[in-house]
Amino acid sequence: MGVFPGFGSWINQNSQQPLKAESKRSENVDSEEDDFNYPDKVYYDLKEAQKQADLWHEAEKKHPWHNASPKIKVTHENGFYHMNIELTVGLPPYFLYNFLIDPGSGTFRDLRKRRNLMENKSRKILFENGPRQMMRMEKSVACNVFGVYIPISMNLIVDENRKDLTTQYKKEEVRFMKAFEGNYKVEPIFVDKERLCKKRIPMTQEEYKKCSGGQGKLASKLTIDQYYQPYPPFNLPPLSWFIRGMTIKTSKSLLAQVQDTSIAMRTATPMPEETTSNKHEKL
Repeated sequence: MGVFPGFGSWINQNSQQPLKAESKRSENVDSEEDDFNYPDKVYYDLKEAQKQADLWHEAEKKHPWHNASPKIKVTHENGFYHMNIELTVGLPPYFLYNFLIDPGSGTFRDLRKRRNLMENKSRKILFENGPRQMMRMEKSVACNVFGVYIPISMNLIVDENRKDLTTQYKKEEVRFMKAFEGNYKVEPIFVDKERLCKKRIPMTQEEYKKCSGGQGKLASKLTIDQYYQPYPPFNLPPLSWFIRGMTIKTSKSLLAQVQDTSIAMRTATPMPEETTSNKHEKL
């Protein structure tokens, strides 16, 4: 058995290249050319990634994973809105994070309605140091306005850490927004700990792998903290109510697409094992 199509080919591509040692120096790139390629370094065990893909595929045939709705809470203080989002996704953390930072934004294309919910218009790398990469990005987000999706341009500085599975971002220019910044992180969930780890509760992925005999599935908890302040007059009712509602609806559309993608991955036919073999260890 192998990994899922799409992500399997990505794993296979990386497994054919010697993994590079993590750089100990900072590198200022600041290229004028757009870069929509995946970084050529990985910071997790490729064999374990394939194992997790197989576990999820087999489990999905017997006991399908239930996609829970996101928990969204919005508060308002001193002119700033804070939107906190928590979402549980039936994919290992490194799978989910790589989809979220996909330079091509493939995760956020609604295949049923054939439209991009979010896409990268430009992507220029400013700084790179090991797993950390800072970029200047222009994104187009399809905002849900009374059921009609209207593209809104966003120019952001994005700071990604592919080892910690965290991202921070801050606006250079976002339509309607005086302030716009946030962060998100992906953390592991030990799905089978109660069933397979009866003697002790695992606290780390290494402990979970050991107590489950390598048969425990990893899911993900995605936490997003978004802060924004609209320009006048959009910071005052009733326009502020409209901005708040549009932000929540748009976020729900993007999160629903993440869940739809996770279903497609869990139910896809695995690739042959020989196409995803890997002899390298993680960094």
